[in-house]
Amino acid sequence: MSTSRTAGAGFALLAAFGFSLKAIFIKLAYPYGVDAITLLALRMAFALPVFLWVGLARQRASDALSGSDWGRIIALGCLGYYGASILDFWGLQYISAGLERLILFTYPTLTILIGVLFQGKSFSWREGAAMVLCYTGIGFAFVHDLGLTESRDVWLGGGLVFASSVAYAIYLAGSAPMIARLGAMRFSALAMLVSTAVTLLHFIAVQPLSAFIQPLPVYGWSLAMALFATVIPVFALGAAIRVLGAGRTTLYGMVGPLLTIGFGWWLLDEAISAAQLAGAALVVAGILIVSRR
Repeated sequence: MSTSRTAGAGFALLAAFGFSLKAIFIKLAYPYGVDAITLLALRMAFALPVFLWVGLARQRASDALSGSDWGRIIALGCLGYYGASILDFWGLQYISAGLERLILFTYPTLTILIGVLFQGKSFSWREGAAMVLCYTGIGFAFVHDLGLTESRDVWLGGGLVFASSVAYAIYLAGSAPMIARLGAMRFSALAMLVSTAVTLLHFIAVQPLSAFIQPLPVYGWSLAMALFATVIPVFALGAAIRVLGAGRTTLYGMVGPLLTIGFGWWLLDEAISAAQLAGAALVVAGILIVSRR
């Protein structure tokens, strides 16, 4: 493997590691009484200086954006980093971190469905097989969670996280032409700035500013989430895609659900069952098939 590909693989694994920690940090913060929108607002506020610096630097060094460009960035920023995130945060109030990661990891299959239904793309047997494997795997993981908590909570939390995955898939499908036009770093930074603004507006609309006063551990987990599960993996992912391409980067990202399940067992005392591991294996197999198309 060449030096550049080795570096690309390292960036892809770093991104997968960071993203796998997000659910863990959220679950570690919830026992201190913080609600979803406040926790999301803290995460975005802590990450804001980095994305603001990158976004402004790229903006000065690049061509000016048109009104339609800004319209797409605002729409995608609201949908992806805000919409998908708040749905995910809500869902994690009801289900385990391991199930959350498995459901979220269906976004490549959902992106394919969006392409077939709305962009005139073809649908192959490989993609069909991938979807059967992924959703069968989620079924196994549901069985695991249903044995641990109220079934209503599992269905509600699973539905919220699946809606998050749909929102993120739409974001990815819509962002591809913008990334090609603006570059991954510039687009990601600008979309994150939009989502931060919308998140803070949501927070102000439903919470008093005093809600930002939280126990010290909440600030610590929020800062860790902003740095290790947001800033570092977002830029590592962009670097990996630039070297390896999106498909191969996705292959390395398949370790994410397994890492989350492992971290959930280690840090959250979440039980691991044969059904959960079988579900994770099926989801990973499905993403492997669809990523090699």
